[in-house]
Formats: sequence, structure tokens, C-alpha cells
Amino acid sequence: MDWHNLFWSFEGRISRMPFWIGGLILGVIHWVISGIAYGIGGQTTMSVVGGIVSLILIYPSLAVATKRWHDRDKSGWWTLIILIPVVGIIWYIVVLGFLRGTDGPNRYGPDPLTGQ
Repeated sequence: MDWHNLFWSFEGRISRMPFWIGGLILGVIHWVISGIAYGIGGQTTMSVVGGIVSLILIYPSLAVATKRWHDRDKSGWWTLIILIPVVGIIWYIVVLGFLRGTDGPNRYGPDPLTGQ
């Protein structure tokens, strides 16, 4: 797996497994840094540091989600669906996390599962 491409590129497609791995890695990074901040300075420090870390992780999170939308043959703009309370988040998780991508090549590149 090309980690640089996974977190820093908006080009191409990824399948479900890299999507889950990327999300897990980003979540663990956020959790660990926020936990350390809480241990050092309490709730206020954790809130400030957690907010900063969230801002930093927006770019790689969007890169991972965009490539997953591409695998579904949709624009990365579909990530904005998470702004719809409850329904949007459920839709996002189901579509990106559980539904198979487009079979074969699409306008965003070759099928990541077959390389075609």
C-alpha cells in the first residue's frame, strides 16, 4: 500500500480495505495525541490540541474519502453528505465502508481490486 498516495493524493481509487485502514490510522493518531494532551493538561488542553489535530487531519481524511467515492464512480464532493445530521453519516459509512466499488475501470482510474 502506498501510504503517501493514500493520505495525500486525491487522484485515483481505493477499495474498502484501504478506506478502513486509513480511517483507523487517522482515528488512532487523533485519539493518542488527544489522550496525551489530556494527560498533560486536562480537559482544556485536550480540547485545544484535539481541535488543532482535527484541522490537520482534515486533508488526509478528505483524500481517503475522495478516492473511495471515486471507486464508487462519484465525485469527492459527496463527502459533504456527512453534514446532513444522522442520515448523512450513516449513508457515508454504508456506501464507503461496505458497498463494493465500480467493477472495472471508471473515469477515475482502474479497478483497485483487479488493477484493470
